[in-house]
Amino acid sequence: MVKAKAAILAEPRGLNVATVTELRRKCREAKVEYRIVKNSLAIRAAKGTDLEKLAEKFVGPTALVMSYDDVVAPAKILADFVKDRENFTLRIGVVQGKVIDVKGIMALAKLPSLPELRSKIAGVIAQPASKLVRLLAAPGQQLAQVLGARKEQLEKKAS
Repeated sequence: MVKAKAAILAEPRGLNVATVTELRRKCREAKVEYRIVKNSLAIRAAKGTDLEKLAEKFVGPTALVMSYDDVVAPAKILADFVKDRENFTLRIGVVQGKVIDVKGIMALAKLPSLPELRSKIAGVIAQPASKLVRLLAAPGQQLAQVLGARKEQLEKKAS
């Protein structure tokens, strides 16, 4: 809990094993931890961490979803999971020490994930370099085209 960059509390009620297994699989693929917690133990474990701010929300059936790397991943997974299920509700979350409500979790889910951001940044960085290469190559291509056209002219005159 100490190292978690993002944590979201949810209330799972009446989910069957296949549904929970599917959610756990999605979490595992995204390197997100999904746990059903005992509230009294979770409150004790949360002391001295960012999750301590959520102590009063540890009531009833509680699922704790934590991410140690990507703060967007758990929100995306849970927002997608909650869409077609009435018996699974989001309660509250904490992202890098800041408490967010359900609307904040849903807004966070709409943001690009860490790998998406990295690829966008790489694209932005690579774009000027590729433009420069094309710009430098253009005069050489144009010269080759002019020489090719001149060669064709000379060949036509010779025939």
